[in-house]
Parts: sequence; structure tokens; C-alpha cells
Amino acid sequence: MKSIVESGDLRGKRVLLRASLNVPVEHGEVANDFRIEKAMQTIGYLAGEGAKVIIIAHIGREKTDSLEPVYQAMRRRMSLSWCGDFSKAEEMIDALEHGEVLLLENVRQHDGEKENDAAFGEKLAALGDVYVNDAFAASHRAHASIVGIPKHLPHYMGLSFEKEYYTLSAVRTPESPSLFILGGAKFETKAPLIQTYADVYDRVFVGGALANDFFKAKGLEVGTSLVSDIAVDASLLQKENILLPVDVTVQNAEGDVRITSPDDVHTDETILDAGPETIKMLHTYVQEARTILWNGPLGNYEGGFKEYTEALAKNIAASDAHTVLGGGDTIAATAKLQLEKEFSFLSTAGGAMLIFLETGTLPGIEVLN
Repeated sequence: MKSIVESGDLRGKRVLLRASLNVPVEHGEVANDFRIEKAMQTIGYLAGEGAKVIIIAHIGREKTDSLEPVYQAMRRRMSLSWCGDFSKAEEMIDALEHGEVLLLENVRQHDGEKENDAAFGEKLAALGDVYVNDAFAASHRAHASIVGIPKHLPHYMGLSFEKEYYTLSAVRTPESPSLFILGGAKFETKAPLIQTYADVYDRVFVGGALANDFFKAKGLEVGTSLVSDIAVDASLLQKENILLPVDVTVQNAEGDVRITSPDDVHTDETILDAGPETIKMLHTYVQEARTILWNGPLGNYEGGFKEYTEALAKNIAASDAHTVLGGGDTIAATAKLQLEKEFSFLSTAGGAMLIFLETGTLPGIEVLN
């Protein structure tokens, strides 16, 4: 893959920039601008080179979701235009001067995007002279703006994409002692990752709802906790370097919350977070680690159970290890605590990060190759 800095003279060229701008929006305002900040480096580079920059991105899961709040947040940082009507895109692109930037409306408002329709990909490609993928976080999706456009145009990695690729490639073969912390849910999709990294990392801590599946497999009561539909492979239960929470936060049907051991969960209780003893255990491993890779919260972060995820973030921020973090809730915790600068690298990706860590590639990488 080639970086955009290897593209040669960009002055006056129409550059289609696939950016990662899928940010949380609350009450019409951007609630977390982490991905916007990451995108600014490539946008600034292209504009500085005199390109006519056309930004393509998506937001949300509904076709009605709009990038206009993102445009409003971006225009406070830089000069750019807004195209909320795709039928006017060609006209607005033709009017761009060298170094000017145009943001197009949510590309997923078009059925051809998620369907990776060849005609739609070609239609998008016709808007530009050069294609740049700076959306690592969306590159696990074989959508038209990711894999369709580069079939028709010279194509390059953006600066953020390049950093993601090389940083995440490096932590696939970590410096020892190494610690991989994996939280969140969806055990069925993360089981292969746990299996692989238990053979690569010195210690793998499994937290969040993923730990419930291990507790259940060990024959422990998990009450009404979230568990997956598949069983934990027996070989994982025998790996001594796979760590689980040593205490958990549970809540019963009446809303009462308590801290207990994993073998003392009642049938009417739900495991919603780790506990203080788990943080103490992890603190020891964090202090001695040279490489720490973390994706996913230790509890139901969106449900308000944030205490131990944030405690872990503080511990890792204070370590001397090479620290790489990813996942929406993980990044949200660092932002809330204003610890972003204390980590070696914060990834814009969640699902794409996990797939890349497991396989070493993504559809968006394959097409750039």
C-alpha cells in the first residue's frame, strides 16, 4: 500500500477522501470529536497540497442519519462547504478552488453503498481523480466507498489509516511481558481472537460480558447476566494465562447493587461490572508489562457501570508500557478522564481493530494492495 504522501503533485486534483466521521451525536450536537480530530491531519495535508478535497463518510445506522452535525463541528475548526444533496455534488465539486474542502452527506443514505453496488462505486469514483482511504474504522466493511471506488482510481492510504495499520501490525507481535485486555460482549465473534492471542500474549484478561461465558462454562451461576449462544471451547478453560475477574458488580431485580465473588452470584442478579479486587490484580500486571493492548469496557459502560473501566484506564495511563487502546467505550473513558495524551496510541476503530488483530487484514486493505 502507498501513503498519500507518495502520490506526487496533488494541486488541482479532485481527491475523494473516505474519512471516518461516524461520531456520537446527542441532541443534534457531536458528543465526542475524537474521530474528527484524527481526520483533520489528512484533510489538512490534502488542502495544503492544493487538492480539491471531497470528503465521503457515513454516520449512524439509519438511512435518515445525517452528517450535518459533523459539518457544524468541523466548520469551527476549518473552512469547508456542505453538500446535503447528492444530486448537487458534481456542481459543487466543479466550483471548488485549489485547497478547498467539501463534505458530502452520509453515503449510507444510498442503497448502493452497503450493497457494494458496482454502478454506485463507479458513480462515486467519477467525482474524483484520486482516492484516499483514511477510514480504517470502516474498512472491515466491503462497501462501495471502501472497496468500489479504488477499483477505478489511483488509491492511497490516508495519514490516520497508515498510522493505524502500522501500529496495530506491531502489537500483533508484542514485546514481552505483554498484556491483552479484551472486554465488551459478542463472545461468538471474539472467541477466535482470544484463542489466537492466548498464544501470542503473556496474559490475556477477559472482562465485560465475555467473562460471563467463561463463568458459565466453569459451572458458575450467572443469574440473568448477558451470555452468548455458543459454548466456550474447553481448551480455553485450561489456558493458565487467560485471566478472569476475581470479583464482580451485580444488580438484582430490585436494583440493589453489591460486589461479590464470581461463585456467589444469585439467580436473580445480573453481572454488570468487575470489582475493586479485579483492578488490584490487573494493576500488578499493568505495572510489569512492556506492551498493553486494550479493547472493550469491563462492564456495562453505556448502562452507567463505568467505575472499574475508568479505574483501569487510570492505571494503564500511569504505566511505562507501550499502550494501544481501541473501541468506542474504551476511548470514551479516556476522553472523560482527559487521559488521551497518556497512551501511546488510540485507535479510531472498534470492530475493524479486532478483525485486523485476528487476521492481519481487512477488505479495505486488500483493495489498496
